[in-house]
Amino acid sequence: MKGLLEDDVLRLRALEPEDLDLLYKWENDTELWEAGSGIAPFSRKILWDYIENYSPDIYAAKQLRLMIVLKSTDEAVGTLDLYDFDPDNRRAGIGILIDRAHSGKGYGSRALNLAVVYARRFIEMHQLWAVVAIDNGASLSVFRKSGFKICGRLRSWLRRCSTYVDAYVLQHLAD
Repeated sequence: MKGLLEDDVLRLRALEPEDLDLLYKWENDTELWEAGSGIAPFSRKILWDYIENYSPDIYAAKQLRLMIVLKSTDEAVGTLDLYDFDPDNRRAGIGILIDRAHSGKGYGSRALNLAVVYARRFIEMHQLWAVVAIDNGASLSVFRKSGFKICGRLRSWLRRCSTYVDAYVLQHLAD
């Protein structure tokens, strides 16, 4: 029997101490900073403290980070974040990272679909939203496959060194 945070292939789970090395790798990959909000490296100590003090209570922390894990091997292949949680308006931003070694295998869409179901059924969210650079075709494809719709364009939204790039705002609204 599948649980709320799993399908036939993936499981979304809480952070564990053994995730330190992967988080260190992903958070310090400067090529990923353009897609997220990274601007400086993280030390192992900062990430250890984050894991050690992490609260899975989205109402208190206003965020929730989940590891994306292959059920067959228990290998973590990415992370999924709900952030800027607004309990009054029942919405949160959502971001996803799939390790390069596992990209293109459909894990991103599967993880997003699990997160949407969890957000709707368990937290009773009305809306999930994402901001994606207009030139990030892979990410846009994953979000659109999972039912997110482009609802706006933010001009010069993301800085890339000395230039700026536009971003799309995508939403997934409750039916």
